[in-house]
Amino acid sequence: MRCSHSLLAVICSLAAAVSSPAAPAGKPNVVFILADDLGWRDTETYGSTYYDTPNVARLAERGMTFANAYAASPLCSPTRASILTGQNPARLRFTTPAGHEVRMQLDPKLPASAPPDQKAVTPDTCTRLSNDYFTIGEAMKEGGYTTAFMGKWHLGRAPYIPEKQGFDVVVGGREHPGPPPPGHYFAPWAIDTIPKKPKGTHICDEVTDEALEFIEKNKEKPFFLELWYYDVHAPYQAKEDLKAKYAAKTDPQGLQKSPTMGGMIDIMDQNIGRVIDKLDALGLAENTIVVFTSDNGGNMYDEVDGTTPTNNAPLRNGKGNIYEGGQRVPLIAVWPGRIAPKSKSDALTSTVDWYPTLLEMVGLQPHADIPLDGVSILPALEGKPFESPPVFCHFPHYVAATKNLPGTSVRRGDDKLIRYYADGPEQQDRLELYHLAEDIGETNNLAEQKPELAAELNGLITGFLVETKALVPKPNPQYDPKFQGKTLQDLPGWHAGGTATAEVQEKRLVLTATGDDPQIQTGEVPALSGQFTLQFRVKSDAKGEGQVFWTTKKFKSFNRARSGPVEVTHDGQWHACSVQIEVGEELTSLRIDPSQAPGKIEFEDIRLVDGGGDIVKEWSFQ
Repeated sequence: MRCSHSLLAVICSLAAAVSSPAAPAGKPNVVFILADDLGWRDTETYGSTYYDTPNVARLAERGMTFANAYAASPLCSPTRASILTGQNPARLRFTTPAGHEVRMQLDPKLPASAPPDQKAVTPDTCTRLSNDYFTIGEAMKEGGYTTAFMGKWHLGRAPYIPEKQGFDVVVGGREHPGPPPPGHYFAPWAIDTIPKKPKGTHICDEVTDEALEFIEKNKEKPFFLELWYYDVHAPYQAKEDLKAKYAAKTDPQGLQKSPTMGGMIDIMDQNIGRVIDKLDALGLAENTIVVFTSDNGGNMYDEVDGTTPTNNAPLRNGKGNIYEGGQRVPLIAVWPGRIAPKSKSDALTSTVDWYPTLLEMVGLQPHADIPLDGVSILPALEGKPFESPPVFCHFPHYVAATKNLPGTSVRRGDDKLIRYYADGPEQQDRLELYHLAEDIGETNNLAEQKPELAAELNGLITGFLVETKALVPKPNPQYDPKFQGKTLQDLPGWHAGGTATAEVQEKRLVLTATGDDPQIQTGEVPALSGQFTLQFRVKSDAKGEGQVFWTTKKFKSFNRARSGPVEVTHDGQWHACSVQIEVGEELTSLRIDPSQAPGKIEFEDIRLVDGGGDIVKEWSFQ
């Protein structure tokens, strides 16, 4: 099993983390490159015929390409935490990308109930990676390395930042889920850890500039560089010349179609090339380990250029799902003299493995008391026999955008089992079993045909959950089947969604938020297009920013491309709120996300007003 057998507490206060003394001269440097939302098929090396990635291909020429590499989570923050700690997100209880939230949660719980349309009660999540964890950065630093973190952190606000986790030099490294505002991928950025640059400077170029300077300054001593690019996460922005390049291209496979995404992947690849060139120019390449991977699968739910950002076929689904498209990621490792060039591996690996693997590669040992879920894959890297332990993924949440179900998966050899919580007819767990060697697209569920194998793998999941002390979904006592399978258009009025329940009290809609994603939604809207203002009065004692989403006849899912911020004052007093929305074609539903934290939120006087000030729809709560 890919987890420790100790019964120690999840968070250990450690005075020392490595048994080796300071690294002697000649220790290999390490550059760990992490892409954001880059799918398994998003490079030439892994089969894309649309994106140009010659520099990723250069890495593959120099090292080993893995066919069966997995992110520990189908979403970013949990995977990032797994790389830094060598522990599974289930053990960390950091299971959603919540590192940007204002609220601080270090000890999440499982609520008593959930909204009536959800069969399962799902747990809360950590919103910070505790500084009590002894990270790979701290281990390398105590082992004699100069350390740097550059790019996307998304594991908490100060003081839960890279500087507190063993990194000497930090560029970026704050709570932002994507490149920092206001310009996002293009300067300016409201962040003090990225140098101010002329307007329009691309953040990938700037972060790489800082990485090259770090490498130059530390060329005479061993260094450890976590280079975690913001690319290719939303918002979808690319240099105009690169967008034009891909707009003039057609994917022969007819799958990947977004010129913007093409430009985003292209600029990241160019900057990976700059890192390779710098190592070559300084004569460091022969003594530098380079790892390239992604934090989760490609995004298949957002919309850009009239299509999804990418396409993960033949894998099923994408980011936010525990099918292969959400978990399986590219992985290339380079270590001249130890890893054969142009080599390939079918070994199962997970991002939790890189903590023990990198320490072994540089001659260090993790402290014996750290409960590691990863194993060293050094034998596989060196082309030696390696028996891959099972790979687990625990993602116990509903996410409206990805339409996933809370579940846990295990892959052992070519067999993969998914346990979906409380999803059966009587709210019992439901199993899906796939033989990936013959069904990489997960289309043929073998659970009923092979009940003994399904039971065996399900037992592995149970053992994993017990050993990691994971928070596990349970049947929702407030589940109401009348909500199941219905669309918003089938249900009159406004209804709770996300992590909330709602009831009408004295002509007010009272929302009880039990987590960080409370919502009210309605499909009872006029089939109109144009510019409108959604107005409402709200009283809240919760926290966090508000957002309004809408869907149309063409774009049927809630998406940040059709959303607008709304300022909600969380002081327990009544306030009027409004947000402008622009509907390109017939409106089909509305959603209000009033907070990012638990609390009581009341609504009244919700109206939709047209550009002339006329009320086109008004909702009352009786």
